[in-house]
Amino acid sequence: MTYERFAYVYDYLMRDAPYDQWLDMLISRMDRYGIVGKDILDLACGTGEFTIELAKHGFAVSGVDLSEEMLAVANGKAMNQRLSIPFFQQNMAELDGLGDYDCVTIFCDSLNYIREESDVPRTFKQVHSHLKTAGLFMFDVHSVYKMEHLFQNKTFAVNDEDVSYIWDCFPSGEPYSVEHDLSFFVLDRESGLYDRFDEYHYQRTYPIEQYKKWLEDAGFELLEILSDLEEEPVHDKTERILFVARKK
Repeated sequence: MTYERFAYVYDYLMRDAPYDQWLDMLISRMDRYGIVGKDILDLACGTGEFTIELAKHGFAVSGVDLSEEMLAVANGKAMNQRLSIPFFQQNMAELDGLGDYDCVTIFCDSLNYIREESDVPRTFKQVHSHLKTAGLFMFDVHSVYKMEHLFQNKTFAVNDEDVSYIWDCFPSGEPYSVEHDLSFFVLDRESGLYDRFDEYHYQRTYPIEQYKKWLEDAGFELLEILSDLEEEPVHDKTERILFVARKK
């Protein structure tokens, strides 16, 4: 999977992402569980939109992403807003030398982009090793329901003036997984022509009990499992599941 060109339309596609709600949820949980420090590690930070929001609210935040292109966009945004944010290109299953944090986040179902099952518990262990004692780990994932009923064999399309796309979803070989084939058409305002490029993405999720076991094995105490950003338990039609855990 590459994001070489996808990085530059990512913010357009994410324009309705609940960044403010993620921030509110993070602050509320830090208050609830007595986290007084301000050091945050934002994993899979993408183009840095949420990372920058954290910095604007007084957090000492670092961003990590696997994509050099995503990080280039993120760094450019931070510089334009005169924010000093360290960004690191690393695999979140192989974090190295980033220090200790009061809280680590992986939002926007980014964990589901990990292809190898063994890399999910490895990521949890890496997060654990980069948290201070009693530090918080917050992440969200697609539910099994969403993978099986809302993604597989579905087609989505958007026809806007500047960016249009066709998005086909197919079941993959592994349980609770999906392949995304996307074709983008981006307007070049100088020529008036549309530039097409294609992307392939893969996502995989797991049952809640599996995530719970991996968290426990990595040394976490599970504090909450929520139906996304709703203040309610997971239900049959939950599309995204939010986990809140604490380092033992």
